[in-house]
Amino acid sequence: MATTKLDALGLRCPQPILKIAAKLPDIQPGDVLEVSGDCPTFEADVRKWCQRMRKTLLAVNQEGTAKTAVIQF
Repeated sequence: MATTKLDALGLRCPQPILKIAAKLPDIQPGDVLEVSGDCPTFEADVRKWCQRMRKTLLAVNQEGTAKTAVIQF
């Protein structure tokens, strides 16, 4: 199981989700993607995307003004 980090800081909706979707071909089942973002709708957007794509949202951690979503594929 590999962990990949993705920096979406400074990007606004829908760019963080588009960056996550672009990573799909590179991530194997069971791998984890850690995405950092600071868009006001980042957490809600990631939650909706995970539900729609049937991926597991393991955690959302607050780090100052940014949040990091941990997604298992």
